[in-house]
Amino acid sequence: MQPRLKPGFFVRAVIRRAEVAGAQGYVVKKGSEDAGAVLLKISRLDGTCTVLNQVTVGDGERAWARPLGETCDDARASAWFEKQMKFDPDLWIVEIEDREGRAFIDEKIV
Repeated sequence: MQPRLKPGFFVRAVIRRAEVAGAQGYVVKKGSEDAGAVLLKISRLDGTCTVLNQVTVGDGERAWARPLGETCDDARASAWFEKQMKFDPDLWIVEIEDREGRAFIDEKIV
């Protein structure tokens, strides 16, 4: 099991990876530097997106899940994010704009 990066550091790294690859990354909601979940919105710039949230699988392995399915529209994603913010005020929301739909993360997507 790999040690978990602090959310603030992880978010900056994902945004940097996206920008190096020619995509754009933005912090939509800044959470706690040291705690809180990280949610990713991968926008394909055509009104559709993929939402990813961190999960733990197997023997503590970190992965990402698609809580809204393979793709959804921006309005559905925004409504889901609003709901999540009520449960965790420390969470981070990061939007990556990439027509190819790349997430720029190392962990697997389940």
